[in-house]
Amino acid sequence: MGYALGELGLRRWRTGDALRLVVAHDDPEMVNQGGIVDRASAVDWIGRVADLDNGHVYAVADADDHPIGCVGVTNIDRHRVGWTWYWTLADVRGQGVARDSLRALAGWAHHDAGLYRLELGHRLNNPASCAVAAGAGFLSEGVERERLAYDGTRYDVERHARLITDPLPQPQRTVRITD
Repeated sequence: MGYALGELGLRRWRTGDALRLVVAHDDPEMVNQGGIVDRASAVDWIGRVADLDNGHVYAVADADDHPIGCVGVTNIDRHRVGWTWYWTLADVRGQGVARDSLRALAGWAHHDAGLYRLELGHRLNNPASCAVAAGAGFLSEGVERERLAYDGTRYDVERHARLITDPLPQPQRTVRITD
């Protein structure tokens, strides 16, 4: 399947995106992300992320407005700290979509949403996610031993963060955010 990977957009998820969410979560890399297994659970997830009172979740849309990923900042606390996360469809991985979307989200979160610190974590066995974090200006802060458990196996997690005072690399493509 081809996607228009020029300019990207970050926009709210729509009910009409539900089937794309189901396809995305059929990917073995996505099984533990969000609990989406069918259209009904996708619609439920879209409703839940639309009503967050302490976060912002965006569909990453290609130039034709097709969702090809997701980026979010959630669990925002009174210290102006938020947890960032991201994923992309398998077809666009390795093409800078997650990196550029996370860069744009970080700039927005720091300067428009007023967050001071952004955090994220990835399993140590996921070097691609580490590259996304580093490419978006997140610095490694250490390893949390056996932080996550999936299917009876524990995984170490590398924690990254960026502060509003850290230099923000510019996205290599235009990423527009509509809120």
